[in-house]
Amino acid sequence: MDIQIVKLPYTHRGGAWKVAYADFVTAMMAFFLLMWLLNVVTEEQKNAISDYFSPSHPMVSNNVSGAGGVMGGLTMSPEGSMASQKNPIIPQQPTQQRKRGAEQKSKLQQVREKAEQKRFEDAAKKIKDAIEKNPELKELAKNVIIDITSEGLRIQIIDKEGQPMFPSGSARMFNKMRLLLQQITQVTLDMPNEISVRGHTDATRYKKGATYTNWELSADRANASRTVITEAGMPAERINNVMGKADTEPFVIDNPLDPQNRRITLLLLKEDITNPLPPEDDAEYLDEDEDPISLPFEDMPVNPYRQTPGRVEFP
Repeated sequence: MDIQIVKLPYTHRGGAWKVAYADFVTAMMAFFLLMWLLNVVTEEQKNAISDYFSPSHPMVSNNVSGAGGVMGGLTMSPEGSMASQKNPIIPQQPTQQRKRGAEQKSKLQQVREKAEQKRFEDAAKKIKDAIEKNPELKELAKNVIIDITSEGLRIQIIDKEGQPMFPSGSARMFNKMRLLLQQITQVTLDMPNEISVRGHTDATRYKKGATYTNWELSADRANASRTVITEAGMPAERINNVMGKADTEPFVIDNPLDPQNRRITLLLLKEDITNPLPPEDDAEYLDEDEDPISLPFEDMPVNPYRQTPGRVEFP
């Protein structure tokens, strides 16, 4: 008996099973990831997420601007479908408590500013009286200009025609300038305000190619003034900064070469600048059953006069 083997033609089998298997593995991975997330998320976060997607939750408004609908997406205009732009998972401070804390902080701020204003006015009067009563300084009374600015009590010692405080191009002050700084120091010694010492020059330039300019000169004069007031008893901790402003802030704007543009400024900085009231101060005004109020991070006061570590040496 003869057996005949018939060779069938090769047919390519399909790979659809691979796609199905990949979908199955992906679905299982997503399932286990969902189980893990449900395990680590707190109940508060689950409730917040649930409320966020709830059509009846007050987070969703009736406006149809922006994306509209249940999700209440944001729009570029101030008003949108979403009632709040805050992350719903992060607990928000009660509006009433926040307003109440702001009002109390404002009252405390007003008391502080009023006391500081009176202190500045008294100091200005004492400085003027002390200069008038001193025979050696009486003629320099017109060289001293005192006013109160947004930064604090500003005491400017300016040059007058024929009465300079420093020799031309030098940071070695005349004796009258030294006596004047010492007198001002004695009056302001007991004040809590930190001091900014700033030097200014006129617009007269050094020769082209000079390595010593008005920047160095103004900084050296300011630093020389700092040395005198610290030697007169001013604590070094109260010196907030020493600046050389060159001719960038003229006293007489219309005439950059005016002698009055050459001056030394002693600025007693406001405490709001150097020592702002901390947000924790609001807690003392709350009832015992209320939570303390803390300002948002972006609303916290910034101190532009914060001292940096280290020591700056001038030429």
